[in-house]
Amino acid sequence: MEAAARWTAAAGDCGADGIFRVRLSPGVDVCDLAATLRDRGHRACPNHVLTGQPLFFGGPASRPFPAGPLTAPPSGEGPVTVAVLDTCLSAHPWWRERPWFLERRQEAEPPDSDGDGERDAQAGHGTFVAGLILRGAPRARLRPLRALDGHGVGDEAGLLRLLALLRDDPPQVLNLSFGGHSFDDRPSPLVREALAALPGTAVVACAGNTASDRPFWPAALPGVVAVGALDAAGRARAPFSAHGPWVDACARGEWLASAFLEEEPFGGYARWSGTSFAAAAVSGVIAALTAETTPARAVARVLDPRRDGRIDDLGTVVPLPG
Repeated sequence: MEAAARWTAAAGDCGADGIFRVRLSPGVDVCDLAATLRDRGHRACPNHVLTGQPLFFGGPASRPFPAGPLTAPPSGEGPVTVAVLDTCLSAHPWWRERPWFLERRQEAEPPDSDGDGERDAQAGHGTFVAGLILRGAPRARLRPLRALDGHGVGDEAGLLRLLALLRDDPPQVLNLSFGGHSFDDRPSPLVREALAALPGTAVVACAGNTASDRPFWPAALPGVVAVGALDAAGRARAPFSAHGPWVDACARGEWLASAFLEEEPFGGYARWSGTSFAAAAVSGVIAALTAETTPARAVARVLDPRRDGRIDDLGTVVPLPG
C-alpha cells in the first residue's frame, strides 16, 4: 500500500489475505501505474473485468433458447466436490433437495437481480453450468459461489476473495466459466498465486469466445485446464472459440442442453452455446474420473491425446457423455 499511496484516493481490503483494492486519484493511469509497480518488484495489477462466456467478446448466440425436458441425473452423493464460481444457482428440480444445495452459503440466483423487470442477460448461466457438470458427474457435490452478477460480469478482486475462501476446504475440481484479457497480455500475479495455493484442485476454465489466439485469463495460466469449444458436430472448432497453443482441451460447445431457469418460456431447460459450457462439461468429465483417482491423474487422463485425438490450437478432444 505504501508504494502506491501518493496515487491513491481510497483503498480497502478485498477479503483476500494481504490484498487491497485501490481507487486511484483522478488522472492516474491504472495500467501505467501497475506496470511501474511491477517493475519495482511489487505485486500489483489492474482489477480486470471478468465475464461469463456465452455473450461477450463476440460470443455466439445472444441468448439461451428453450429446450425440451431432460432426464434428471441420478441422485446420490459421492466423494468429489466441484466448486462452481458463477452467477450462483437457481433452485432447480435436479438439485433443490440435494444436501449440498440446502447447505449452500448464498441465496439462490434471482432471474432479475437488478429489478428492472427484465431477465438479466446471463441469468441462469450458473444453473446451466451446474447442470452440465452433473450430467457428466451425477454424484458430485457442487459448491456454488457467486462470482458474476446477473449480467455475467465480475472482477479479479471478487475472484481473489472467493479463492481465499476455498483454501479452508479445497474442492477436488474448480470450474471457472468466465475470464478476460489483461492490459499487457500477462496474467495477474495475484490470481496466479491464489490458484497455486490450491495444489490439490483440478482447475478448469473456459478459453473465451474471442475467436482469437490472444491469451484469455485465468484459462491461459499454466496448470489450469483451458477449454475451447467444438461445433455442434464435435469435429471442428466452433467459430467463436478462442484457440492457440495455450488451449489444453476442447469439447462440444454449440447448442448444448442443460438445466435452466423455470420461468417461461424455458420451464427449467435450455440450449446455449459458448466456451463457458464446453468448460463445464469437461469439469464434469474430470469430476467423474476423480471419484476413482486423484484430480491430477484425472486431468492427465483427460488430456492424453492418445484417447480421442488432438486438434491443433484446441488441444485434446474430450468426448461428452450421452
